[in-house]
Amino acid sequence: QVQLVESGGGLVQPGGSLRLSCAASGSIFSISAMGWYRQAPGKQRELVAAFTSGGRTDYADSVTGRFTISRDNAKNTVYLQMASLKPGDTAVYYCNATRYNYYNIRFDDWGQGTQVTVSS
Repeated sequence: QVQLVESGGGLVQPGGSLRLSCAASGSIFSISAMGWYRQAPGKQRELVAAFTSGGRTDYADSVTGRFTISRDNAKNTVYLQMASLKPGDTAVYYCNATRYNYYNIRFDDWGQGTQVTVSS
């Protein structure tokens, strides 16, 4: 199992920036992919940005050019740098780690979530 702890959310004005952090612990060696999702009130959880198992970085169209995902392997931490924030970015942001067991069954581990509110 992988434990994920997010930090860095808060209230920011439109056009502002925030950086989210996600520290991973536990069975880190088993992680296949890792990234960020978000869920706004009344909406489904959606992918924001991720490092895929194939070594790529994927971004939602709505955040491309504004958000950047990065990682520090020495600290087992993934970051989400968010710039030019819009009210539509308001959501709870969740860190996700995907892993597969010996039988190739997928497991998803989630952090507790951190609230990002973009408002004037």
